[in-house]
Amino acid sequence: MSLLAALLILALPATAGTAAKSSSPGQSSSGGFTPAEKAAAATITQEVVRAHTRFLASDLLEGRAPSTRGDRLSLEYVASQMEAMGLTPAAPGGGWIQKVPLVSIAPRVPDTMVFAGPGGRQESLRYRQDFMAFPGVQKPTASLEAAEVVFVGYGIVAPEYGWDDYKDVDVRGKVILMMNNDPEEDPALFAGKTRLWYGRWDYKYEIAGRKGAAAAIIIHTTPSAGYDWNVIQTGWGGERYELPDEGSPRVALKAWTTNDASKKIAALGGQDLDRMRAAAQRRDFRPVPLGVRISFAVQSAIRNVESGNALGQIRGSDPALAKQIVIYTAHHDHFGKKEGAGKAGEDLIFHGARDNASGVAAVLAIARAYTRLPRAPKRTIVFASVTAEEQQLLGSEYLAKHPPVPEADITANINIDELNIWGKTRDVSMIGLGKSSLDVPIRQILAMQGRTVKADPFPDKGHFYRSDQFNFAKVGVPASYFDPGTDFIGKPAGWGEQQIDHYEKQDYHQPSDEYRDSWDLSGAIEDLQLDFYLGLKVANTIAPPRWNRGDEFEHLRPAK
Repeated sequence: MSLLAALLILALPATAGTAAKSSSPGQSSSGGFTPAEKAAAATITQEVVRAHTRFLASDLLEGRAPSTRGDRLSLEYVASQMEAMGLTPAAPGGGWIQKVPLVSIAPRVPDTMVFAGPGGRQESLRYRQDFMAFPGVQKPTASLEAAEVVFVGYGIVAPEYGWDDYKDVDVRGKVILMMNNDPEEDPALFAGKTRLWYGRWDYKYEIAGRKGAAAAIIIHTTPSAGYDWNVIQTGWGGERYELPDEGSPRVALKAWTTNDASKKIAALGGQDLDRMRAAAQRRDFRPVPLGVRISFAVQSAIRNVESGNALGQIRGSDPALAKQIVIYTAHHDHFGKKEGAGKAGEDLIFHGARDNASGVAAVLAIARAYTRLPRAPKRTIVFASVTAEEQQLLGSEYLAKHPPVPEADITANINIDELNIWGKTRDVSMIGLGKSSLDVPIRQILAMQGRTVKADPFPDKGHFYRSDQFNFAKVGVPASYFDPGTDFIGKPAGWGEQQIDHYEKQDYHQPSDEYRDSWDLSGAIEDLQLDFYLGLKVANTIAPPRWNRGDEFEHLRPAK
């Protein structure tokens, strides 16, 4: 810990003064912000963001897997930085750290998964090459015994769209084989190319459990998942974590199969997978029993462990509004270390530099900027470094269910995940553009910056449901989350998309996601100043933001 203390001292120069007392709107300059507010925003610099990122992504923290030494170091680091800059503790019940109970599941997955078809024919799939499997229950054994496989299309039940892939078919005790994503051919149905919650794998496992299925297998393709098979191998291999089970219906086994392996399963049952997929694009599709059965068991080591969320705050200056909060979030966890000894010279640490040491660095830099204001905002500002995002958004789920204030007093969430490391842009990509009234101040701030806002350039990847803002949306809180823009200054058309695509194919959820001095964070700084101004605007505006009429989360936010 003496090494940690030294690093804490070196990571950033001490900030001057004590915690801010915030800027209320008075005389303002362009964009509706005062000179003091603009001066505070200018303290968000590359040097500050680099210092935090370099430490959090270092070998010392060993990939920051939940409940590990690296996880504890990152929490202590963030809490110490918050305290040093003059924030006050904000964890529910007091202190800097909100303890998050987790269940660790370390499975021993068999090398093969064997499917038995009619006439004694079999198809054997290889672990990691053809399938990934993980227990769906928090028990030492998760097993299937001669369970029949049924293809259920997309596995979606959406009454508002008149859609039910299960129809009246009883799938209790059976193995569900289904496609990823949601139907996208009709732009008037399921938002067309824009993926909804129905298209996410966690929804599909959840609905399969509610239907009483014994297991659920999702067919992986790169277009339908939004990432290559190696991301599945990383994310679904080795030890994983969950919040303690509270009795929700679950499948015994969760699995993924490659497209080729899925075709073999269908063919074993005398079916053509592509033909079944084509039929599943229509409302009148009915589940297809394949006549294929599987017996399979996974043994697991189960442990109760603990991680945490680090929370600090700047108390609001308005007596009536201070009880309400604007909460910034970023996740500090990643995947830890690769299993096994590895090859000579192989990097075994999942550093998670861009994903998401950079986001935590951003929240700390923004918090520091708030401390430079001459007067605190009207509403309280909370800064949270949350755990276990890579394990299905667990830290933010726990925080949203156990917040420091009642849910109705959480005014907005501003989430930060994966900074722009490629330079300045003329635009910014807003995940969830059009969902809430947050669009209005965002456009105003970007106009002040001389930039424009664009919708998610990759709407088929379902980004809104893949990061921590989703858990706040699920309790009715309007949320904002930005991806880097794609129109890079001084670069040819398409260059931005190429950089993002290269990162996702080469570095996303891989040990190669390391901090590099060559990163150009100039565009990231403009994005973070946008985040700062947005939080300030929301904190000082009397009327809280609202979901737009007809949005999927509108009914969750009671009118005040």
